[in-house]
Amino acid sequence: MSKSRQFCIHGITHDGRTFRPSDWGERLAGAMSSFRPGGVAAGIGAHIGYSPYCVPQTVGGVRCVFVDEALRDLAPMAWDFVMNFARDNSLPVSEVCVLPPEGSSGG
Repeated sequence: MSKSRQFCIHGITHDGRTFRPSDWGERLAGAMSSFRPGGVAAGIGAHIGYSPYCVPQTVGGVRCVFVDEALRDLAPMAWDFVMNFARDNSLPVSEVCVLPPEGSSGG
């Protein structure tokens, strides 16, 4: 079974402008926080933290959101929401290249 692909939504628009507001990644990932393996957790503190399928990051000083393709199978409407957000706001989406651990045969 192959591992799902990872995608990065870049916070620099196709025409080179920094996307605003500056916390857009945290907001987007926060909206996706309930989409988790095993479903929504219950109890005190269950709302704290991001989904492992949609995580805000800063790469090279640029705000980004990393999205796991597994979200597509778990919640197709959530996947569509995230991808449409990127498209509607002219944010580039690229597949993330994950290198095998050092010393691994890679295959």
